[in-house]
Amino acid sequence: MHTSPASAPGAGDAGGMNVVELHQARALADLGYRVDIATRRSHPDQPDVADLGGGVQLLHVDAGPAADLPKSAIDAHIDEFSAGLARLMPYDLIQSHHWMSGVAALPVARAWGVPHVQSFHSVAAHPGDPLSAGEPPESGARVAGEALIAQRSDAIIAVSTAEARTIIERCGADPRRVSVIPPGVDLDTFRPAAPTDQRPACPWCGSEAGYVLMAARLQPLKGGDLAIRAMAELAPDERPDLMIAGDVSADFADYRAEVEALIDRLGMRNHVHFVGAQSRVDLAALMRHAQALLVPSHSETFGLVALEGAASGVPVLASSTGGLREVVVHEETGYLMHDRDPIAWGTTLRGLLTNETLRTRLGVVARIHARRFYWPDIGARLATTYERIAVSEGADVSTWSVQVS
Repeated sequence: MHTSPASAPGAGDAGGMNVVELHQARALADLGYRVDIATRRSHPDQPDVADLGGGVQLLHVDAGPAADLPKSAIDAHIDEFSAGLARLMPYDLIQSHHWMSGVAALPVARAWGVPHVQSFHSVAAHPGDPLSAGEPPESGARVAGEALIAQRSDAIIAVSTAEARTIIERCGADPRRVSVIPPGVDLDTFRPAAPTDQRPACPWCGSEAGYVLMAARLQPLKGGDLAIRAMAELAPDERPDLMIAGDVSADFADYRAEVEALIDRLGMRNHVHFVGAQSRVDLAALMRHAQALLVPSHSETFGLVALEGAASGVPVLASSTGGLREVVVHEETGYLMHDRDPIAWGTTLRGLLTNETLRTRLGVVARIHARRFYWPDIGARLATTYERIAVSEGADVSTWSVQVS
């Protein structure tokens, strides 16, 4: 409901969840399902129906003004979104990918007499909790909404084992209804650099020191300030540039100014470059030519960007938190950092940057590790969840149409 899978990840509030939605839908369509994705209309020119390719349609549902809204303002229109979903054709199953979507879709599924599957890509921390506890709730309704959908949905999909525990302990989900199905990765788009590949065309990409990449929305949870502090620990004559790919979320508009002030205090103005949200193809090109990928988040339910870095054959330096511990294999595909000390991060990063043999070894193993997350395999696991629901209801899953919200 709050973002569209057609939006570029890193733009506004769009992120890994949007990537997962689209690729899951296409994987299901490849298995023979009819799959439509419903999202809130955020611009008056958006058509009622758009083709996303691979047999997947995008449906724009009116809910509130047809304009971009901060996430914190969108839940005021949940009832309108629910009413819009109810006007669509009855589907055989509804799968929701965010708490707002789930709260809107659950009564529609009940009215149609069809199963509701809830995917959790994050669980909000309780108000006042530290960032390490999870994503701050964008509104006071989120915590209660997540508990509602966790307890009343027919099946729960968690993106990591760490997230499954949180859904059970914090939201009260029945463990028997919870399955862990991680995101997948596009192994063709995200691949290691070939000898004939050229670096992306940008003023700083050709410097002898190369660059380190951080791909995330600019908000405190993602820890961009730690990435900058870690880079500042490197001597100027050995320091690569830091490229930050991602826009500022509307709810965190002041964070960019804080980060800019930090850059000036540390004398890093010539070494940090904000390149904004990137298309999947452009991000993959940036990633495969990076010397390392930084994921300094305070918490991550999975960390799709770390998986994309692994598929690109790039060592990942990440916080040891949540699902990142299931994506990054310490000392095999990268390094998991157990504190937020910039000196420790800088020291580990320096060891990577000054040892090409180590970077190559980690990158080769990372690519092998990423093949475990092939999208067709992930789609088949999701279909198995559908099949279990169908068996319990005496239905034939091969005839189902699926609505994703």
